[in-house]
Amino acid sequence: MDVLRPMLININGRMYRKNPVQEEYYEEEDNYSYSDPAADQCMDEPCDTHNIEQTDKGFRCALDVPSVLYKYIIGKKGETRKRLESETKTSISIPKQGVEGQIVITGAHSAAVSSAVTRVEVLIDSFRRKQPFTHFLSFALNHDQVQEGFKRFREDVLQRCGQDSGVDVSIFQNPAKLHLTIGTLALLNEQEVTRASELLQQCQDVIRDITEGKALPVEVRGIEYMNDDPSMVDVLYAKVAAQDSSDKLQQIADRLLECFVSGGLMEREWDKVKIHATVMNTLFRKDPSAEVKGTSGRQNIKDRESFDARNILQMFGEFDFGAFELNSVHLSQRYSTDSTGYYSSAGHVTFS
Repeated sequence: MDVLRPMLININGRMYRKNPVQEEYYEEEDNYSYSDPAADQCMDEPCDTHNIEQTDKGFRCALDVPSVLYKYIIGKKGETRKRLESETKTSISIPKQGVEGQIVITGAHSAAVSSAVTRVEVLIDSFRRKQPFTHFLSFALNHDQVQEGFKRFREDVLQRCGQDSGVDVSIFQNPAKLHLTIGTLALLNEQEVTRASELLQQCQDVIRDITEGKALPVEVRGIEYMNDDPSMVDVLYAKVAAQDSSDKLQQIADRLLECFVSGGLMEREWDKVKIHATVMNTLFRKDPSAEVKGTSGRQNIKDRESFDARNILQMFGEFDFGAFELNSVHLSQRYSTDSTGYYSSAGHVTFS
């Protein structure tokens, strides 16, 4: 990390500077400095950033926090919670591990409770970012015609390029799971899954404005790779585009990304969604359900065995996987499949 340009994170409209420090309990625990000029005001008067209630005994604020994150607020032998309570002169009540509920912060002064809430939120945001993703927004591409086209592609590649370095059947996508990923989400309890599903429903009108209430004819044609050396490739993908050469597919993906980033359920990594469908991925060697962004075991990049894609690109660069009418967006659940073999859906919306 560049100490002169530390990472800034936005929590509830306030900016924080992220500074890494070593802790006994974690390999690396994140420490934050508050950089909002309004912070000083909270020391002398109540801030309305948080929903702090006045009670007979002082002030109180309840936070909805997934149970998987409790341990980061508690710390080893309760040290993190004790430090937060001591420094902010508050009391922090946390449900038992595995029990979904609210973290309740109480104190004699509203400013003290606000300070504690802010610190807890920063910790939550920090360690949430380290959780493997559980769901993703996707366009399902497992239409019969595209699946058959993919199977022909797989068979032809193995027959004609199977002797090339690193090429074998294990790195091909499951045809039933062919999809275009819009973005990934770490949804840590049922409440967050419900919130994501509701947010997707709210996006339906925006999508229908773009598609004019009609299904979108798309074609899956041509392949590309995701690094600079075609002889050492980790991800090979098929290109997906609207048949009328419009940018409607890109518009839908970008608007969905914008909506979920604004809703705090997705992180923005790029200015726009890269429209592609993974057909070969070296992460599949060890984890058939892996995606380009992370795995359940945080598989190290150096553990991946790249493959030589030069002949594949030369022979199949314009391969036609097929065309169909796209009519839905799914909130898909990782590691779970439905009766068709595609990822289980936690929600979906249609174009028409």
